[in-house]
Amino acid sequence: MRIHEAMSNERYRTLRARLENGLRKLLTHSSPSLEKLYNAMAYGVFEPGKCLRPLLAYSACEAMGGRLDAADDVACAVELMHAYSLIHDDLPALDDALVRRGKAALHVAYGESTALIAGDALQALAFESLAQTSAVSAGIRLQMVAVMARASGPAGLAGGQFLDMALAGNRPTLEQIAEMQRLKTGALIEASVVLGAMASGAGVETSRFVAMRKYAEQIGRAFQVRDDILDVVADRVALGKAVHADQHADKSTAVSLLGLEGARHYASQLLLGALTALEAFGPQADALRQLAHIVVERDL
Repeated sequence: MRIHEAMSNERYRTLRARLENGLRKLLTHSSPSLEKLYNAMAYGVFEPGKCLRPLLAYSACEAMGGRLDAADDVACAVELMHAYSLIHDDLPALDDALVRRGKAALHVAYGESTALIAGDALQALAFESLAQTSAVSAGIRLQMVAVMARASGPAGLAGGQFLDMALAGNRPTLEQIAEMQRLKTGALIEASVVLGAMASGAGVETSRFVAMRKYAEQIGRAFQVRDDILDVVADRVALGKAVHADQHADKSTAVSLLGLEGARHYASQLLLGALTALEAFGPQADALRQLAHIVVERDL
């Protein structure tokens, strides 16, 4: 199952067009001397990614009663932050990956130093996009920046990448793997949902907002478990990156600890938890329900 196949084509095209329009505005420049940097940034952002995190932001905003345009800046911000994280993950000092999204990793195409700087620039641009969100008050924007900072720092992406490297070659517990996945992958997925919900203008101290957080936590963990499974069962062309990479690097995964069938069962439990969290919502949360299924059932 792929996102554009599982969602209605019209909805997927609409949201993707909104996202890409916003990203192109953010990546517009007028300095010839920086053309290579901007080209590298665009290479790391555009096509053929799944855009799951922006879709979650848009869908969470809708589920909370907001308009699509209210989530445009948030959608761009989470996609830019995700692109930065992939670029840095692929660097030789970390995962040393040669392929990403079916094409050469950025450091292979543009050189390691350019890739490093492009990743840094995309991270900064993510905060710029978030800070300029006009649909909510300045106070809410400040809270949104704090949410993104936590999701991308030592309590999120950076901390998760550190644990991923630290656990390699060891025999961690399921709890340790879950913590690593929660930080490395789940934190930004959770932030995408939370920021989308905040962009709607709905209050953050409500039971519905708490339910959104629970949903986001469950699918964040499920996404990484499915990635672990795909690393074992997918083929390189379909996945768009090297397969069995975790095994070759002696990485700690749900599959290495639970086995393939155990990991599949674990992912199904997380899916059930995500859907249960949305029980208080009506049809306005159907897109989030569909995305939860996509996370667990996707083939890339």
